[in-house]
Amino acid sequence: MDHQRRIFLGALAAFSTNAQPSLQGVGPRTGSDPGLRFAGYPFSLGVASGSPLPNAVIIWTRILHDPLNAAAMPALAFSVRWEMAEDEHFRRIVAKGTASAPLELAHSVHVDVTGLQPDRWYWYRFMLGDAVSPTGRTRTAPAAGAMPSTLKLAVASCQHWEFGTYAAHRHIAAAAPDLVAFLGDYIYEWGPYQLQHPKAAVRVSECFALADYRARYAQYKSDPDLQAAHHAAPWIVTWDDHEVANDYGNDRDERLDPRFIDRRAAAYQAFYEHMPLRIAPKDFAHLRMYQRYDWGKLARFHVLDDRQYRAYHACPPKGRGGSSSVLLRDCPALLDRSRSMLGKEQEQWLAQGLSSSPARWNILAQQTLMAQNSQLPIIKEGDGRFWTDGWDGYPVARQRLMDTLYTSRASNPLVLSGDVHSFFASELARNPSRPRSAGNPLVATEFCGTSITSPSRSQARTDDFVRMNPAIQYGRSDKRGYMLLTITPADTTAHFLALDDVHTSASPIARAAGFVVRNGQPGLHKT
Repeated sequence: MDHQRRIFLGALAAFSTNAQPSLQGVGPRTGSDPGLRFAGYPFSLGVASGSPLPNAVIIWTRILHDPLNAAAMPALAFSVRWEMAEDEHFRRIVAKGTASAPLELAHSVHVDVTGLQPDRWYWYRFMLGDAVSPTGRTRTAPAAGAMPSTLKLAVASCQHWEFGTYAAHRHIAAAAPDLVAFLGDYIYEWGPYQLQHPKAAVRVSECFALADYRARYAQYKSDPDLQAAHHAAPWIVTWDDHEVANDYGNDRDERLDPRFIDRRAAAYQAFYEHMPLRIAPKDFAHLRMYQRYDWGKLARFHVLDDRQYRAYHACPPKGRGGSSSVLLRDCPALLDRSRSMLGKEQEQWLAQGLSSSPARWNILAQQTLMAQNSQLPIIKEGDGRFWTDGWDGYPVARQRLMDTLYTSRASNPLVLSGDVHSFFASELARNPSRPRSAGNPLVATEFCGTSITSPSRSQARTDDFVRMNPAIQYGRSDKRGYMLLTITPADTTAHFLALDDVHTSASPIARAAGFVVRNGQPGLHKT
């Protein structure tokens, strides 16, 4: 990928300094204009792929020559050519065509390339006028009845531009995974619009309108290391709160803004415009994100959305929405049986997907820590202090999920989490609020990844959490990085990979911890 990155940067420099390319726009507002020109390389945000099926994959790009000046783009659609090949030199092209980059979707391009062979690597690119995009590498999922020998999965989340470089993405690209799962907070809604990661954060320029969110994605996707991770493998993605606003839940934000649903719709549209998603958007005010992907009979990914359908936060700060930390005894709403994290429809969809799953490993790709994590020691039942934005704020809904995992008999449930900017390895009992016992067996294992950049609490405080919460077997909050899982029919190995220095783009990375989960045996074994 280093070689590919040099090619891209060289192309970017060439298009920035040489003669302007001729870009012919075709679309409902333009007809044909062979004289149309604008400065710069039109693929400044790179390319991406995702949502792989055995015979298809989504490929993506956005036509934008200046990431921070979308207003300079012509107000028309472009007809963009694309190619998919069996080799990186495009000698054996298996599919090609043209796709529209419409103005109303910020000149983004989503192509569902079908008719592909299962369990195969492919290479793809886009062309517009004289310009050729970087080459992306992607792959299809194995056939439905196949049992692959291995799946290498990178897991990442939480990449606030303001708090470091994207060195972790450089290492994800170098690891050459089969698949990347991104679990939310791809962007954060505030910070100066700039193309260099700053030395210190400045809370300005919060996003509210569609143009703001589009500019924020363009800023983030301009980073060459993030582009390299997209170019290395297909991604499956979900969102968390910062793609819209901190600690929002359903149609309510911290401000209790009566117009928040319009802001959410703008943010959802911008998310769609910048991700390789297999969805057909009809109403951006409501965008179904929960999805299911099978990797042959080896793994089923249940990709969840715990933001759009959740009940409002229990016991919020006075006069505001959003989260707080509350004593269980002071917040009886926490135990309200009607409250849901996923919403009734998604809960039922998940239960059906678990009970029907043929997969050896059932992977819940979701946003935030599922293990109980009290901030105070629990001496007796009813004790505890809990943060209400995560699963601890929805303990009855979590109990329903644990019951579903138990009664569905789904094979080897694994929970993948992000959001809390810390590595955690946890063992989830059927009743998460009680210690594991013969009557309270383990039903799942959880791996929570730290952030790409976003800061966390002190390690001393995390050590306290591990001591106070028996489900959590390991915690590390002082490092940024990502998780790399190797999934086989016999076991799943998770490596927690930590950067030396998130503020250094050339930072090395090293294993902070490793764990194995064996087929048929929920629970952790250190490696």
